[in-house]
Amino acid sequence: MKYILMMNTMRASQGVPSWPQSDLQAHIAFMMGLIKELQESKELVSAEGLSFPDQAKLVRAGKDGMPITDGVFPESKEFLAGFWIVDVDSPERAYMLAARISAAPGPGGAPLNMPIEVRPVPSGPPPEML
Repeated sequence: MKYILMMNTMRASQGVPSWPQSDLQAHIAFMMGLIKELQESKELVSAEGLSFPDQAKLVRAGKDGMPITDGVFPESKEFLAGFWIVDVDSPERAYMLAARISAAPGPGGAPLNMPIEVRPVPSGPPPEML
């Protein structure tokens, strides 16, 4: 079963951008090591880090179907910083991976213990909706 593991993080104006260089490098090394491990175990489907909210736009269709944009939103309280899509044998394995991501090192090497949202990724709509 596929699961998406979503890393929501603190406001863009705080946190990671202000970390010392060595802490940033340790955090990135942790994430790259985890990605390599998941690739080797063939559990990784996809993983991406996302830009900060100050580069985001909300888009909706106008009456004529043309895009209308709104934003940027640099004052967001939390934002999606990145995600992993994994294909694992059980929800418990997805939870274990989320816990490892949650404990990624932060300033001074201390675990961040940030919340990681875990959701199943179904291959399509439930049969009763077809």
